[in-house]
Amino acid sequence: MPRTRLPRRHRRPVPILLFLLVSVPAVACGSVAPGSLAPGSATLPATPSQTSVQTAEPGSAGPTPQPTVTCAAATLDAMTEEQRIGQLFLLGIDGDKLSAEETAAFATYHFGSAWLVNWRTRGVDGVRPLANEIQALATASTTDGVPFFVGADQEGGKVQRITGPGFSTIPSATKQGALSPEILQSDAETWGRELRAAGVNLNFAPVMDVVPPGADTTNAPIGALQREFGHDPATVGSHGVAVVRGMQQAGVATTLKHFPGLGRVVGNTDTTAGVVDSVTTADDPYLEAFRAGIGAGAPMVMVSLATYTAIDPNRQAVFSPTIIEDLLRKQLGFDGVVVSDDLGAAASIAATPAGGRAVGFIAAGGDLIVVAGTAPAVEMAAAVSKRAASDAGFRAQVDAAALRVLRAKSSYGLLACGSVAA
Repeated sequence: MPRTRLPRRHRRPVPILLFLLVSVPAVACGSVAPGSLAPGSATLPATPSQTSVQTAEPGSAGPTPQPTVTCAAATLDAMTEEQRIGQLFLLGIDGDKLSAEETAAFATYHFGSAWLVNWRTRGVDGVRPLANEIQALATASTTDGVPFFVGADQEGGKVQRITGPGFSTIPSATKQGALSPEILQSDAETWGRELRAAGVNLNFAPVMDVVPPGADTTNAPIGALQREFGHDPATVGSHGVAVVRGMQQAGVATTLKHFPGLGRVVGNTDTTAGVVDSVTTADDPYLEAFRAGIGAGAPMVMVSLATYTAIDPNRQAVFSPTIIEDLLRKQLGFDGVVVSDDLGAAASIAATPAGGRAVGFIAAGGDLIVVAGTAPAVEMAAAVSKRAASDAGFRAQVDAAALRVLRAKSSYGLLACGSVAA
């Protein structure tokens, strides 16, 4: 169970090392007050920056430059350890309203982000009340006033979770790949503004997996569902970048997925255990699609649940420091938020106890846990808390992960450092 919230003077300060780790590059503090944030409102910055963000103070004549690093680090410093742990979770929401169980889980375990699990067909007006209900939970006791990322799978084609009045019918990624990147970027901005109107500020897209030519029918998770932009890394990279930039212009965060690629596997990790890629290597040309998305400023990368025997034969990617720390962070230079694929209901991780999944992901260098189901999320949060209480090294990883999440929130206008107490 979470520990009792401590008075600010008893909260553990951020280690100096964390400040050094994020000093270059860093994102700046937004100026949106937690209590005044309306999900999807025009007050969020439309084009986040990897180094600084300029936001307009209410009533000011123009944007005011904000200091780097201080915002996210100061926000972290003001949080209890349990609130920091809560920032590492994206809790799946099933219905059109929060259930009593979900509301209690947010309050007790301080979960800091949410995602919409099921298909929703009632349009903007059907989603916005739920997003508002979620954001209303961003209280001092729950998240120390830090608002939520509210995410959804809005790729297009067979994976467009939110439809109805106010939403375009988004073509499949295969059809998007036939557009010019310029047109796709403009379309993605439109789709992003539709999400923002519904209170959704995080899209689990674009898919950067490359399916080899002729392999669509045998590739269950991507090719069979037409989720790939093309069959070569250049096409996938350029069109994925277009989606990242268009969504950025709309103020919606994006998630490159599913690193290091699901284009060569047969089974779908959502429904199949033991999915293996025996071809992809640490210097594989297919990784260039992810490199392009990282270069475009995508704030998040989702790691897959498959095993890549030519890179790390002993661990699934989501539990592999070789893949997360060595390949993604060091080799590809990604310093943003590493997101898991669903660790709650996916068949590929069912054999591992829920608590072990969360601890294993954070220990491998991951930051943000996607979890469908309140019960496994509660078990995960308790396990992370227990491990952090007894292992200083793991606790430092938790704090570093929370800082990266807060940096991403800062770049999308979700922090208000002017109201952070010293």
